[in-house]
Amino acid sequence: MGIHEDVKDYYGRRVQKTEDLVLNMCVTPAQPLPKYIRDVLNVVHEEVSSKYYGCGLVIPECLENCWILDLGSGSGRDCYMLSKLVGEQGHVTGIDMTQEQIQVAQKFIEYHTQLFGFSKPNVEFLQGYIEKLSDAGLKDNSFDIIISNCVINLSPDKKAVLKEAYRVLKDGGEMYFSDVYADCILPEAIRTHKVLWGECLGGALWWKDLFRIAEEVGFSAPRLATAKRIPVTNAELKKVVGDFQFVSATYRLFKIPASCPKDKCCVTYNGSIRGFKEKLKFDVNYTFNEGEAVTVDGEMAAILQGSRFARAFSIKPAGKVAPCSGEDPSTKSKVKADETYRGALGLCPH
Repeated sequence: MGIHEDVKDYYGRRVQKTEDLVLNMCVTPAQPLPKYIRDVLNVVHEEVSSKYYGCGLVIPECLENCWILDLGSGSGRDCYMLSKLVGEQGHVTGIDMTQEQIQVAQKFIEYHTQLFGFSKPNVEFLQGYIEKLSDAGLKDNSFDIIISNCVINLSPDKKAVLKEAYRVLKDGGEMYFSDVYADCILPEAIRTHKVLWGECLGGALWWKDLFRIAEEVGFSAPRLATAKRIPVTNAELKKVVGDFQFVSATYRLFKIPASCPKDKCCVTYNGSIRGFKEKLKFDVNYTFNEGEAVTVDGEMAAILQGSRFARAFSIKPAGKVAPCSGEDPSTKSKVKADETYRGALGLCPH
């Protein structure tokens, strides 16, 4: 509870706008945004956007009619943007433990409902802890997608967060999130530093621990989408951090249905996902071009078959079709993800 109270104080009272942050950890862009997303962001109310502290923007593909949960929704910027993208038949729930942030978000529900031309709100904001979603009334198997933007590192119990996320996701659901990671396990001097914790460094998880926790909870292996090194520029804090290095990375985790076989398959993308007509970059290992047959490993095949992406792909057993084009990256996927991450840190590839 001490960490929770420190974080609430930091983001509820000390930090009033983005410029109040000491470092730039939580404003690092993850990747270029499509125009249709930029257009929505540009109309989100100014007060909501001015209190945005996330590291990049976490927007997975294929959102129409989805039910989405935003862990650590803050002032609600991402929730309002997503509420437009999911449409009136979709729904977005934001949860945050900081009362001041929730008050800002709730103040503009009707404003954005009218702005987007909806007959009723499709977004709600709850005050609560991301480690205890049941206390906020969130039920099992309720959401298609969970997003989180530079928040899980602020939690003192990362495993509890992922366990709760797994519980409330539907079978085939996805957790798509950006966060700050360290190049190794951090010492106590960094982990107990209040400013470093509030600035998303003190609580940064060693990235290899993410893989361990995800497996223990039941998720598929984390799939790295983007990674970018974020240097510590403040001289005083740099003395505390020393040679430890940090990355802003986006991962995607899936709750694969038990009924989905994990057999190598040949898949063909049909180009039906909005904003990704010609090409869908799924992660650092797989990029799907419209109409091109690609061999995928068993876990990726299960993800595509068991998730909302199934309607965007033709999926056939690899042994029952002509050889697919391109090299099968299944044996190299973990190596490539590791090299991408280490490359962001400026480390050698091995």
